[in-house]
Amino acid sequence: MTDTTPPPPAPQPHGRRVALVLQGGGALGSYQAGVYEALAAAGCLPDWVAGISIGAINAALIAGNPPERRGDALRAFWEQVSAPTALWPELPVPGWAQAVRQGALMSTLVFGQPGFFRPAPQVGSTTSYYDTSGLKGTLERLCDFDRINARTTRLSVGAVNVRTGNFAYFDNAQRRIVPEHIMASGALPPGFPPVEIDGEQYWDGGLVSNTPLQYVLDDMPRQPTLAFQVDLFSARGPVPTNLEEVEERRKDIQYSSRTRMGVDHFRQAHAVRRHVGRLLDRLPPELRADPVVRFLERQACQVQMDVVNLIYRPTEPQGATKDFEFSRPTMLARWDQGRSDAAASLAAAPWREAVPPQEGARSFDVLGPRK
Repeated sequence: MTDTTPPPPAPQPHGRRVALVLQGGGALGSYQAGVYEALAAAGCLPDWVAGISIGAINAALIAGNPPERRGDALRAFWEQVSAPTALWPELPVPGWAQAVRQGALMSTLVFGQPGFFRPAPQVGSTTSYYDTSGLKGTLERLCDFDRINARTTRLSVGAVNVRTGNFAYFDNAQRRIVPEHIMASGALPPGFPPVEIDGEQYWDGGLVSNTPLQYVLDDMPRQPTLAFQVDLFSARGPVPTNLEEVEERRKDIQYSSRTRMGVDHFRQAHAVRRHVGRLLDRLPPELRADPVVRFLERQACQVQMDVVNLIYRPTEPQGATKDFEFSRPTMLARWDQGRSDAAASLAAAPWREAVPPQEGARSFDVLGPRK
């Protein structure tokens, strides 16, 4: 947030729908705010924002504000939740930065985060350690839900039905969105309580899938899409050497949601759909009425789908508690890294390269392996 260097000129999405897909990850979510800042400054504004958990909150802040106010809304939220450590001094003392992080963690555990969650009274029968009622007021203050429901920008957030275990998406293309839908997407047990919607209780969507990418790619009818997938946990990582690293690595693997596997599967399926369409074009007219051919025509698809992976990869281990460590210096560092990573991807813009005839879907990781 301190770097004022403008990003490179906006890439041309060639008339495609631009989707911003935000993974869950608690305090790591300021990385996504930095990514959005770079995209917006480059003029690459999303038509559709989809999120899970903290990604749902960031998505609501984006969709619930006009482009010129989105950065202010994101900044207001992240400065609010990191406020308890805002005035802590930065000292050139060995181990001080780690002490600040540990202090922020203890503050979170004992007092919660302002405008987000606070300790719940532990009396009688209770289903969570914290109360998230403060988040509703924050969302109502920072998001214009009339704007969200006007569908200026499409918004989709995912949650899990506690009773049935079924995953559900709350999408403003299909229903009216209220703060409870956003809160439900981030209601991770046992820390946070379930949120009631239409008589059903919902928990954090990350319990089933921590990214809404598949929902975006499978949207029908399919449209040419350039999707920026922002992950807060990296599937790849070093082999741990102690118990603290084991727990951090376990969490990375668990919440990375197998994004790479999902994209690979989609690429293969989309290639089949593209080739089916080309094969059908070679059939004689008399076969067009055949029921099998008619079925295949409904599956065929020629639209181009590209996924740009932006993955938070910290330069050093941050520990298993990194997703609820809300210190101001750490928040700012993650924000800056998100902006820097997005700017590098925008500068490279490999999605502007010519598409081989056999490829209907591609994925790019500018700062890591390209697929």
